[in-house]
Amino acid sequence: MQRFKALRTILRLGSFTKAARALGYTQSSISQMMASLEEELSFKLLIRSRNGITLTQEGQQLFPFLEQVLHSYEAMEEKAREIRGLETGMIRVGTISSITCRWMPPLIKGFKARYPNVEFIFQQGDYRLIPEWIESGIIDFGFVSPDSCPHLMTIPVKDGELVAVLPKHHRWAKEKAIPLEGLLGDSFILLEEGNYSEPMEAFRKKCISPHVAYRLHDDYAIMTMVEAGLGVSILAKLMTDRNPYDIVTIPIDPPLYRHLAICYKDWDLLPLSSKHFITYITEQAEELP
Repeated sequence: MQRFKALRTILRLGSFTKAARALGYTQSSISQMMASLEEELSFKLLIRSRNGITLTQEGQQLFPFLEQVLHSYEAMEEKAREIRGLETGMIRVGTISSITCRWMPPLIKGFKARYPNVEFIFQQGDYRLIPEWIESGIIDFGFVSPDSCPHLMTIPVKDGELVAVLPKHHRWAKEKAIPLEGLLGDSFILLEEGNYSEPMEAFRKKCISPHVAYRLHDDYAIMTMVEAGLGVSILAKLMTDRNPYDIVTIPIDPPLYRHLAICYKDWDLLPLSSKHFITYITEQAEELP
């Protein structure tokens, strides 16, 4: 490969002497490389004249293939540098509760199978805190609703259904679905997510307001309160699918979804390990629950 690089440099600089200096060789070494390459190919590659150095007719036919080989080799070297850079990388991620519980375990397991020495630091927050942490550099990126951070860059990951969470004997408990209006007669337990709430936005668009009696930051705490008959709520199906509580969850009519995205400040400033993990997440998005 060094002989190919030497030939390309000779042609670019127009001189064996300049090429030797640029590559850190003696002129004699460069000359020997070219002689060896020409001997191996069984034809001359270069013509020396007063006007400089040019390719022979045979060399002109061969040179495009030589450039392809060099390009592939340099791409391989770059990939190797990337892999070496991931050997001890640190990934700092901001997540919300449902993502921490349901998405992170399989994502980390799969990614560490590729890069076993990469380490993770998690900050669990909400739609207000996570963008603030990104801005201040506490985390590299986070999972949020894109509507909660319009000033940052986002990559869509997946939409998730939101469902009504009801006590076991609620009047709507045996129905196949419930309209938002069906929740108005009860105390509403709001999952506090910072500066943006998908359920509250849905109520706002319908010009109705639930009676928010409680505000909590924890999905599981909300489910225990619903189980106790203290009210109703709307939570991510991602969380309610696996719960030990004696509650009822039913779809909302029409269906209500939250849009989940990866949020970051500047792609060029992200650590290499975080870039690779983000790419891995987007590749695995369809397999996520």
